[in-house]
Amino acid sequence: MYSAGRNVCGIWLGGQRRGVMERPGKRSFRYGCILGTAVAIVEAGSAGAFAHQAPSGWTYPWACCHDMDCREVQSSSIGEEPKGYVIRSTGEVIPMTDSRIKNSPDGEYHWCSVAGRNNTRTICLFVPPKDF
Repeated sequence: MYSAGRNVCGIWLGGQRRGVMERPGKRSFRYGCILGTAVAIVEAGSAGAFAHQAPSGWTYPWACCHDMDCREVQSSSIGEEPKGYVIRSTGEVIPMTDSRIKNSPDGEYHWCSVAGRNNTRTICLFVPPKDF
């Protein structure tokens, strides 16, 4: 088997195999690269596939949160106006009909923004249900 320093997915970096200078055959690296790529994809997909949970225990959807984007916020940090919800820290207005507006399972506001920062755009906004 070739070491990673000599042959990396078909890129021949030179060196010796068992004391003989040679270029690897097509099969020798093809299977290793396919297997290595498959393992990397599975590991990357499973490591990032878990969104974190809200303080009350429900899990933020993957489309909204990548383990750091969402958090519960005070109701005073979100304004409700005829044109939509206003994120007070950024001034961003999100129309009531926007697909980023979600129902909050625990009746609290939850704001998902890029990298969880207070000065970036909104990914999702979870709002409590309206009282009828």
